[in-house]
Amino acid sequence: MNKKELVECIAEAATIGKTDAEKALNGTLKAIADCLKKGDKVTLVGFGTFSVSKRDARQGRNPQTGDTITIPAKTVARFKAGSKLSEEIN
Repeated sequence: MNKKELVECIAEAATIGKTDAEKALNGTLKAIADCLKKGDKVTLVGFGTFSVSKRDARQGRNPQTGDTITIPAKTVARFKAGSKLSEEIN
């Protein structure tokens, strides 16, 4: 499912227009991203938890040349599914 299909599903489920559904989805995604950028968690009870974690710098190999390279440290987003979501998909 891509974003357009998700917007259509939201619009149908909430009986609102696609434009309003897209605004709501964009607002939700921006709010989650802003919260994660600050280092906070976003918990949607029953759905899951979005969080951030720090990945340390590490050594890797360039697969084309075999040379050792340094992969820089970075912050990554994580998602842990909630119990209701896990039950729904199993």
